[in-house]
Amino acid sequence: MPYCQKCGAELSEEDKFCPNCRNPTETTEKTKALNLAYWGERFVAWLIDVIILGVIAIPIKWFWTTFWPTYTIPGFPGWIPFTDFGMNNVIYFLYWLLMDGIYGQSLGKMLLRIKITNMNENPVNMGQAAIESVGKAFLLPLDCLLGWILYPRKRQRLFNYLSETIVVKA
Repeated sequence: MPYCQKCGAELSEEDKFCPNCRNPTETTEKTKALNLAYWGERFVAWLIDVIILGVIAIPIKWFWTTFWPTYTIPGFPGWIPFTDFGMNNVIYFLYWLLMDGIYGQSLGKMLLRIKITNMNENPVNMGQAAIESVGKAFLLPLDCLLGWILYPRKRQRLFNYLSETIVVKA
């Protein structure tokens, strides 16, 4: 099902204008509608990334816990609900920041042929990658829950919305 590039509303194949925002769906060069990735695809890509990074992070975590007995980052409160500021999360954040910011895809996204873009399907910049990676690495339950409730048509997490990014099929 195609989606409006401006507002994310579902379009039928014969729509010339978006029924929600009246944005034209076709131009002289026949602009394609957004082909958004499904939540299931995004979850599997995330799971692949977490498994790969979990294996890679073992020596980093060993080094970290050898010199700092607490597993969380010093100075970050562990009592805030729906958050996690452990060493794994810092590794995940840096990984997603670099992969999404440079390539537009993490390894999991590459395997599932999906990518992160801005709303015009152009590559994201490092600032956008940083904002969306914060939600994915540190605040994922809250990020997803609010995204499912507030932005179901664009299939955006909260931090995708804040960074003005979407995940599309490559």
